[in-house]
Amino acid sequence: MPLVVTPPLFESTIKSLPLLGRGKVRDIYAVGDDKLLIVTTDRLSAFDVVLPDPIPGKGAVLTAVANFWFGKLAHVIPNQLTGIDPEAVVADAQEKAQVRGRSLVVKRLKPLPIEAVARGYLIGSGWKDYQATGSVCGIALPAGLSMAQQLPEPIFTPATKAEMGDHDENIDHATVERMLGAELAKTVRDTTLRLYREAAAFARVRGIIIADTKFEFGRDDEGRLHLIDEVLTPDSSRFWPADRYKVGISPPSFDKQFVRDYLETLDWNKKAPGPKLPQDIIDKTTANYLEALTRLTGIAAT
Repeated sequence: MPLVVTPPLFESTIKSLPLLGRGKVRDIYAVGDDKLLIVTTDRLSAFDVVLPDPIPGKGAVLTAVANFWFGKLAHVIPNQLTGIDPEAVVADAQEKAQVRGRSLVVKRLKPLPIEAVARGYLIGSGWKDYQATGSVCGIALPAGLSMAQQLPEPIFTPATKAEMGDHDENIDHATVERMLGAELAKTVRDTTLRLYREAAAFARVRGIIIADTKFEFGRDDEGRLHLIDEVLTPDSSRFWPADRYKVGISPPSFDKQFVRDYLETLDWNKKAPGPKLPQDIIDKTTANYLEALTRLTGIAAT
């Protein structure tokens, strides 16, 4: 079934449910005491700043890609999905239109206070860390690696969760153990790497290299670990076209790196408010997200 690109939604206005908060991209509402409605808007953040222009189709793409991976990886770990139609928990036609195709009703779980990052290639903050120390998050790597080079094995490089407008900070595994306890820290690391390996192998067949990605986890009242938030989307991952990958350069991507690269050409201090985007940058970003969706899932857009 094709994905229908609807008019862009910068911010949802669901009055029939209590608003719990707005993140960089998602608006979160309470559904009773044990569930949440997560509305994925078309907002785009870069350098931890929400930009003023929405990206048409982005929220629908993120939701469709995340749903695809939740299903594909459900044998590894339970996830947040309830299977409840988001349109069934809001009040009227105007609210149903806002949530259609871009929302999930999920279990209300207690999130862990870290972002679980898996890296298979040396890029971004990992490349900067390696250049400075020869390590990434305290993990020593072989000497002489180049930008964008595939690592001998994927590594677990967790980060703290920053407040809106602040930057996440990479931390080492010992810090995760102090935060979570040794047993849970090991489970999170092992699960993160297994999810990454399985997803990267699948994506490679579809012509996409997943250079790195972040997962988030939460626990239910019995302490069972669940996969939550978004999973292996263009917002939470670096997706590179395999046929254009080359060691030594930052490859082109199907994610928001395209926007970051444009913003780097501007005289902007990377603090709010963010600059407006030209229409051609908006259009190209939409095309990148849609191509990632189609390559990974086979879903076309209309």
